[in-house]
Amino acid sequence: MTSFYSINIYVIDMKNTFLFLALLVLSTTMQAQNSEQNTKTVKDSTKLEILDEVLVKSVRVDADSPITHTNVTKEDLEIRNLGQDIPILLNYLPSVVTTSDTGAGIGYTGLRIRGVSGGSTNVTINGIAYNDAESLGTFWVNLPDFSSSIESLQVQRGVGSSTNGSGAFGASINILTNNQNKEASASTSHSAGSFGTVKNNVQFSTGVLNNRFEVSGRLSKIKSNGFIDRASSELKSYFLQGTYKDNNRLIKAVVFGGGEKTYQAWYGVDVFTIDDDRTANIAGAIYNDNGDLTGYYDNQVDDYKQDHYQLHWNEKFNNQLSLNVGLNYTYGRGFYEEYTNDGDIASLGLMPFTSNGNNIDTMDYIRQKWLDNDYYVANASLNFKNNNLDIVAGASFSKYIGDHFGEIIWSEYAAQLNISKDHRYYFSEANKEDISAFAKATVKVMDKVSVFGDIQFRNVDYTTNGIVSDQSDFNLDENYSFFNPKFGISYNLNQENNLYASYAIANREPSRGDFENNADVKPEQLKDLEVGYRYNTKKYRLNANIYYMSYKDQLVLTGGLDEVGAPIRANSGSSYRLGLELDGAIAVTKKFTIQSNLTLSENKNLNEGQFLNGEALGKTDIAYSPGIVTSTSLIFKPLNQLTLIAINKYVGEQLMNNIDDQDSKLAGYNTVDFNISYEIKPKSIFKSILFNGVINNVLDREYNGNGFDYGGGYYVYYPQAGSNFLLGATFKF
Repeated sequence: MTSFYSINIYVIDMKNTFLFLALLVLSTTMQAQNSEQNTKTVKDSTKLEILDEVLVKSVRVDADSPITHTNVTKEDLEIRNLGQDIPILLNYLPSVVTTSDTGAGIGYTGLRIRGVSGGSTNVTINGIAYNDAESLGTFWVNLPDFSSSIESLQVQRGVGSSTNGSGAFGASINILTNNQNKEASASTSHSAGSFGTVKNNVQFSTGVLNNRFEVSGRLSKIKSNGFIDRASSELKSYFLQGTYKDNNRLIKAVVFGGGEKTYQAWYGVDVFTIDDDRTANIAGAIYNDNGDLTGYYDNQVDDYKQDHYQLHWNEKFNNQLSLNVGLNYTYGRGFYEEYTNDGDIASLGLMPFTSNGNNIDTMDYIRQKWLDNDYYVANASLNFKNNNLDIVAGASFSKYIGDHFGEIIWSEYAAQLNISKDHRYYFSEANKEDISAFAKATVKVMDKVSVFGDIQFRNVDYTTNGIVSDQSDFNLDENYSFFNPKFGISYNLNQENNLYASYAIANREPSRGDFENNADVKPEQLKDLEVGYRYNTKKYRLNANIYYMSYKDQLVLTGGLDEVGAPIRANSGSSYRLGLELDGAIAVTKKFTIQSNLTLSENKNLNEGQFLNGEALGKTDIAYSPGIVTSTSLIFKPLNQLTLIAINKYVGEQLMNNIDDQDSKLAGYNTVDFNISYEIKPKSIFKSILFNGVINNVLDREYNGNGFDYGGGYYVYYPQAGSNFLLGATFKF
């Protein structure tokens, strides 16, 4: 086991070459400009900020854009950043519902926006697509403590503007990593709380050297036992960033990643157990020949590492024209390990045998299911902007290579079956190429009216060959070409009032899991109409939005899970989501603010589709789509250095299948959290000391944040923790 300050990075030659070239470009540019640095200093901080924001210009929208969105700042994240995953920190945004397998917000977590599965939320980091190319989902567990390295993020709901990677069918989340720090600094953060949770990190910045160059970094470690039995998490991460910046150029090299080791908790608690034991976990159970439970396998874990290498170059040719180029390489590798009781020998591609006159066709064994993948991305965009016109045109290319294989690391009859250690019993390889090009423009046609247009062409080529874990062939050769147009109009009545409307069409390919569960799966299409109103003054803020999302062959969650704990989806024919979103704030006094949001929605399947029990759909509710989601925050600042926040979150009832089976209902729940933040600024040693804390679920409510329907009345639930707390301190030098 590595210490907190050590990070194991397995680097292949290409990764070394990539990083070397990135640092070489930075150092060469710095030297080339060195003669100018003595006579030219950068004084325009606004211009520098624009250069940083250009990294996400191609995927973000402006404040008065006809796209429904919410911006989140570093300060918004900091007050709750005590070790929980990014989805939990975003839990109080409009239309957001979060899930946590462990019940404590650390480990495997997810979020649904407008009821759409997390696999339909597009995520980018500095404009680089982060979603897994095959599953299309985002595994936030692979980004532990990444919120400590985020400068800002934007959540676009609905289709949003064109983005890189797989299309957004519920939302997109665009993340920008830390801006350049002018002054040298260092900090260390430590927090601890319920369920043995501990977080430690150290951060540093050299500050701007020679008015141009800065290096910053972070090391983090998070451990938690989880609310559910044995649902432990051991998470390590690192972040290193080198930035060169002058009046017209920004070059940013970013390396980040880490590893996660989590005890499996994805099975949930079944309907027959939950009333008696809300923390039960069947993962790793070991039974004897009589079927009696004898213990639990102590390494029933998911163990995965991921490293990302990014290089960004932004060149500002003049006040109107700029070019941005981004490169990325991601290396991921890992496995989940499990103990199998009385597993079928033939399912491992082995022949049953006879011993002492007895037919042996089952045995206990331990297996690891591996994923080893490489992901390459190249993005480029050109931006022209003047007083009346803002045009961004760009292209993106990505290539994914993934090996899926399984190994038997121990078996009951290894000698009789002649199984060597790490016997490989299946192998499948996958290749996916994604090419897209877009052009988007905002045209000011009148003083108060601007028009937005956006077109994207996307081609996806996905091939697989080999066998999967059940020994069946898995060979695909799929190609998709998508055209995704978008149009919008924005009308500023005055400085405080804005009206907007937009219409967008998006298409999206199925995931690997969709193909494994249904060979005839089809791509899905979404037509998204949004109409909104914004009111913004120093004292009041209101965003009101009506959306109608019409789907063809929407891939909805069926309620089932596959053998690796991933949700199963199926095409539902025609369906729609109709909703009203309200998001506002009132500054009651200089020290007291109320923020609130409310989503009311109707989410319906309209025609036939086959689900768990083969029943045909009429007009039924879409699974995991609550009709009401609301949150209210009371923010009180009695002193400049003290902030107190009480947050109420309510999520309405949800069904776990698509056939209006009321027995599959997840009851609505209401929680109250409390946050405190207090900062002091000593006169020596430290620049500041920030104390913060959170009490989650203050009222100690019992509720289930998620669940699944396996059919036949067998339901499983994911209970969430009662009252729990985290306390932390950050020391800044």
